[in-house]
Amino acid sequence: MPAYLIATIKVTDPAGFGEYVRQVRPMVARFGGRYLVGGSAFDAVEGEPAPDVLAVLEFADMPALRAFYDSADYAPLLALRQASTVSHVVLAKGMPPH
Repeated sequence: MPAYLIATIKVTDPAGFGEYVRQVRPMVARFGGRYLVGGSAFDAVEGEPAPDVLAVLEFADMPALRAFYDSADYAPLLALRQASTVSHVVLAKGMPPH
């Protein structure tokens, strides 16, 4: 069952966040993930304040997602993102097919 990382991000340090984005994209791919949504091309229709960036990443399953998120490889990038943004991140299991 697929698993998803869903993040809403308010950027506080554009240079730091830019470096995070540059490094994280290939790492997500190395861990078998893919971006379904990434960036600022969205319409925030409810909630305040709207994020600067929305990201939705898909992994094969929750163990694959946790392998990425909890990895020693991602740890320095996680610290960089946390230092350059205010983020809300959720790890969620996908729904079974109908």
